[in-house]
Parts: sequence; C-alpha cells; structure tokens
Amino acid sequence: MAVPAPAVAAEGAAASQKSGEKAKKDDKKNGPHKMTPSESYLGMDPLYSSILEGNRPLGLLMVGIGLDIPDKELRDRVERDMPQLRDAYVRSLMAFTATNVRSWRQPDVVALADRLQTATDRILNKKGARVLLAQVAIRLNK
Repeated sequence: MAVPAPAVAAEGAAASQKSGEKAKKDDKKNGPHKMTPSESYLGMDPLYSSILEGNRPLGLLMVGIGLDIPDKELRDRVERDMPQLRDAYVRSLMAFTATNVRSWRQPDVVALADRLQTATDRILNKKGARVLLAQVAIRLNK
C-alpha cells in the first residue's frame, strides 16, 4: 500500500508542474493583464498618503490613477521616467492630503486631478499625457 502513494504524489506533482508551465506560456501569449484594451492607457500602482489631525494619524487616502498617452514616443518616455512621475505624484498627494482632506468630508477629486495633471505636465515639460482617476478612497482608523 505504501508503494503506490509516492507514485501518485509524483504524478500529481508532475501534472501540477505541467499546468504551471502551461499557465506561464498562456501569460506570455496573452501578455500582462490590462484594465483596458487601449494601447494609449498606462496604469499605475495606487498611491497612498496619511490623513493626519495634529500629530495623530486618522487614516489613509488611496488614489488609483492611470495615464492616457496617445503619442507612442511620449508613452515610451513616461515609462522610462515613471520613478520621477511617481515621486511628483506622491509629493503632490501628501500636500493635498495635508491641506484639503478631512476625515468628515469627501476629498475634492477635481482639485486632486488638477494637481496630478499639473505635476505630470511639469515633469514631462510637455502636454499630451492625460491623468485619469480610477479610484479615490479614504480608510479611517478605528
């Protein structure tokens, strides 16, 4: 009875490895997951900023953004300069959170989008990359 169990386990491991290899091949075929089929859309990881009242943290402001960049050359430049853009976004988001975000009201998403667009245009020194807000959320501490 003990002899078939290792064989079954080995067969199961081999099958699991084959399915893992197939999934990797499918990922390579289909490419990375995109939120939209648009070639001009460039998604980003969410940005976070602490909401403070005095010296006490009350929660987090989370902002999900993407960029719509129809110009291929500018899109390639944005991908190359993404660390500078993220730094500008985080700095702008921290300043916005400190001066405009309060725990008892919704943040002004139009003002936030305008700030992020200004930061984008300043870093790129060129217009053509449009900031799109995907999500703005507040998580308050208990």
